[in-house]
Amino acid sequence: MSITNKQSGTNIQEVAAEIYRINTPVIFEGMSGGFSFNQYLILDDEPLIFHTGPRKMFPLVREAVASVLPVERLRYIALSHIEADECGSLNEWLGVAPQSSPLCGTIAAMVSVNDLADRPARALADGEMLSLGRHSLRWLDTPHLPHAWECGFLIEEHTKTLLCGDLFTQGGADLPALTESDILGPSEAFRHKMDYFSHTKYAREMLEKLASTGPETLGCMHGSAWRGDGAKLLRALANELSQ
Repeated sequence: MSITNKQSGTNIQEVAAEIYRINTPVIFEGMSGGFSFNQYLILDDEPLIFHTGPRKMFPLVREAVASVLPVERLRYIALSHIEADECGSLNEWLGVAPQSSPLCGTIAAMVSVNDLADRPARALADGEMLSLGRHSLRWLDTPHLPHAWECGFLIEEHTKTLLCGDLFTQGGADLPALTESDILGPSEAFRHKMDYFSHTKYAREMLEKLASTGPETLGCMHGSAWRGDGAKLLRALANELSQ
């Protein structure tokens, strides 16, 4: 792990081949143990960052990206859904990376991104593939899972890395960048406390769609990234949500 900002503790670590987790730990008043915000940077011919981080964290995330590649090389600024930690600094990234475009699902582009962003979105339909060069990404619509109509995720086909956003959110500010330990228990404890899932009746069906991709690494937006049998873990989450 490389610390890119000593004051904030922002750090970066490769969690799959040429896929880097950028992490900033934070302490909130009233939240025991703190929290963390992650972004995922894919180094390739057309580099991509998934999640921008909140707008006020932009200098920290930019500094971390710059430790791997010149920020102006970024081609895609990707997001799962509309929320401050997903796309709060979208326009700041578009400003420093002049060849970049927002990347999102078709619903997000239609209802929000093409109005909020300073440049039009590259919108992906459910199942659509996008090549970055050595990496190939497929967009998967997951409306209301865990929340937001426009929600969706990206699976990187070669490394089998699922960029799964707010699924498996773990509390805590001092967690390993990548773990093979249980994250379902901690994430379920966090979900029951915060109740941030939408309670969609199609959760099992969509989790099965994600499981069918056979992920081996899960890029969580909050907490550790995880390595193991991702299909098994996603199906275990479906069982928990059915209770």
